[in-house]
Amino acid sequence: MIEILKTTDKNKLVELGINEAQNGSWFNLINPDYDEIQKVSIVLNLDESFLRNSLDADERSRIEIEDDCVLIITNVPLMEDEGTYDTLPLGIIFTQRGFITVSSKKNRVIGSFNKETSNSFDTNNKTKFMLDILFRSTKYYLRYLNYIYKKSEEIEEELRKTMKNKALFQLFEIQKSLVYFTTALRDNYMVLQKIMRLTKTKQNSLFKFSEDDIDLLEDVIIENKQALEMVEMHRNILENMMDAFASIISNNLNIVMKFLTSIAIIFAIPTMFSSFWGMNVAVPFGNNEYGFLIVSFISLLAAIAAIIFFARKGMF
Repeated sequence: MIEILKTTDKNKLVELGINEAQNGSWFNLINPDYDEIQKVSIVLNLDESFLRNSLDADERSRIEIEDDCVLIITNVPLMEDEGTYDTLPLGIIFTQRGFITVSSKKNRVIGSFNKETSNSFDTNNKTKFMLDILFRSTKYYLRYLNYIYKKSEEIEEELRKTMKNKALFQLFEIQKSLVYFTTALRDNYMVLQKIMRLTKTKQNSLFKFSEDDIDLLEDVIIENKQALEMVEMHRNILENMMDAFASIISNNLNIVMKFLTSIAIIFAIPTMFSSFWGMNVAVPFGNNEYGFLIVSFISLLAAIAAIIFFARKGMF
């Protein structure tokens, strides 16, 4: 899908056809096919590899600079469904004629830049628009981390009541999401640091940072660092929680096994007495008319003694 948008003088966002694209147009590509990639590369005189690299799900955050083009790949957070989070490579490309964003899936970061929010960004100011996207991305990381924290607390409360496999699998999914977030935020931080260094040089004419842009970039770096610290904290807490619940499950299993072993021994005592007195040989009380009751009473006393012994040993 190709969507070409441009901010007008009245801060309105209008949609253009590919042949109507002007300087300052925003080319938003969501999972483009081969023909769409070719069209955009021809219109903007852009190497197709710049567009294809951003569609690789395993692409790491990085920045490439050429004379007439800049490629920034950053990983944005993605909430696939409730309790499942991932990261998605997002390509941001500067050219002399346009500003391009490329991703393999729809995401809320890019989706938040629309006609309803057109007053908060300007496609003509490429540098500021790029920083707005990066800032919005870090905000979504923080928002999803709050969701993860609340969800993990709910699962923890559920596990305190009952050790269900479903809750444990949910904790595992959250832990996996935090690993994705940690890797993405670290890579993003390296890209932001490189962009900050570029503000102090004139390496590329496409990058034009005003004082306000530099302040915004500093805010993005601070937010990214905060998100990284939060995800590492939640990850450590979750790892400790998983270890604690693994120990609790193991301890509960030991308690159950001790209880079952004790029950098996107690029930084995009457069986042992019945086996001895069931032999076809002379046995005590064999000729006594109350022999059965006497043997039953002795076996009962032995079982009660075993129960008292195991109870004192904490086996129940």
